Amino acid sequence: MSSIPAGSHGTEEIPLLGGNREEWWKRVLDVEEAKKQVFFALPMILTNVFYYLIPLVSVMFAGHLSELELAGATLANSWATVTGFAFTTGLSGALETLCGQGFGAKLYKMLGIHLQASCIVSFLFSILVSVLWFYTEPILILLHQDHDIAKTAALYMKYLIPGLFAYGFLQNILRFLQTQSVVMPLVVLSAFPMGIHIGIAYSLVHWTDLGFTGAPLAASISLWMSFIVLATYVICSKKFQHTWDGFSFEPFSYITANLKLALPSAAMVCLEYWAFEILVFLAGLMPNSEMTTSLVAMCVNTETIAYMLTYGLSAAASTRVSNELGAGNPSKAKSAMAVTLKLSVLLGLTVVLALALGHNIWAGLFSDSPAIVIEFASMTPLLAISITLDAVQGVLSGVARGCGWQHLAVYANLATFYLIGMPIASLLGLKLKLYAKGLWIGLISGLFCQTSTLVFITLRARWTKVDLSRDIDKENMALE
Repeated sequence: MSSIPAGSHGTEEIPLLGGNREEWWKRVLDVEEAKKQVFFALPMILTNVFYYLIPLVSVMFAGHLSELELAGATLANSWATVTGFAFTTGLSGALETLCGQGFGAKLYKMLGIHLQASCIVSFLFSILVSVLWFYTEPILILLHQDHDIAKTAALYMKYLIPGLFAYGFLQNILRFLQTQSVVMPLVVLSAFPMGIHIGIAYSLVHWTDLGFTGAPLAASISLWMSFIVLATYVICSKKFQHTWDGFSFEPFSYITANLKLALPSAAMVCLEYWAFEILVFLAGLMPNSEMTTSLVAMCVNTETIAYMLTYGLSAAASTRVSNELGAGNPSKAKSAMAVTLKLSVLLGLTVVLALALGHNIWAGLFSDSPAIVIEFASMTPLLAISITLDAVQGVLSGVARGCGWQHLAVYANLATFYLIGMPIASLLGLKLKLYAKGLWIGLISGLFCQTSTLVFITLRARWTKVDLSRDIDKENMALE
């Protein structure tokens, strides 16, 4: 006779089934790590959106003045993004490696030093970019833009120059905070200047004689306000008493080390940004260019917004990987990356599903033209592929920044977008007359090759921390 008491089968088997279910979930996803990354990513997404809206809101206020002002402000905003904002954002990527690994290694004082070195680098390059912005009009005319629109855009850019410096400093402080996993306060600290910006922009555009120029000036004021708010938080909060030791001359000794990561990081970002802008430019060379350009621009904007959602996971991957490598835990860094990749695929598929179900509603927000709405619907399957690939490569790019592999990622982006993606886009779109679909298939080809190359780099590169002294240890970042 069995010695198991009667009725014990129910009480014994239920926990067993529950345990199996729990083990199954653990095999698929590390729930605790996933929670940690989601709570990190959500504030970063909101923060990124709030800062992104500052220049965009200024364009909206300028655009309501007249069609010429709308065209000029829109062109200026695109030009500012690809030549300035994207570049300074990329420069700050050096801190994702240096501060992230420094924090993991408990070299807390080095974080403040690297922050100051990065701000010096940002300031110097902002001077160079501001010279470029000052000569916007002849450059745009050289690029065959309408003379009146180019003149209006140039006027807008001149008043946006002060904001460029603030934007660079702002991105550096964001990376400084991000690498310490200080993200929740950023939501409030970014929402505040964004809310104030609406009032400033409205006042300068409608209540003063500045009119059109009040819009970019408002953006510059609000960007400086954003920087001052974050800088005050860092200097005054006791939370950073170990990582911020005040101003000194020591950071000048670390500028070279910063540049070795900052320049490749900036190139990573710019090469990808420029590829999307090239698509819009190519669309303008096609028959019925007005519709094709509008359609491609809608697709680019949709892709950008989708990427903004996955950006939080990219930041989470960079921070978790750099912190663990700095602490000497490469296995934990790889585990964290695996979790982020799974989350990125899930988020990408969610966005794709929402787009598939509501593409007509979404397209209607951009245009009232039934023809464009129908054409956008036909582009949705291609957008689904590109958004999913972009979500994965965004995380892998974050891993590259966290590990200090920026120089490898630059070669990947250069080859995949400009030797593969853009030539295919030109061939299919212009030569074979697939038009917008051809352009986007070319982009997908580039994204697929980029993602595959980043996967190869991630699997083959050495997961060791960089030398956090003045010279970067190149051997640590070399492929096996």
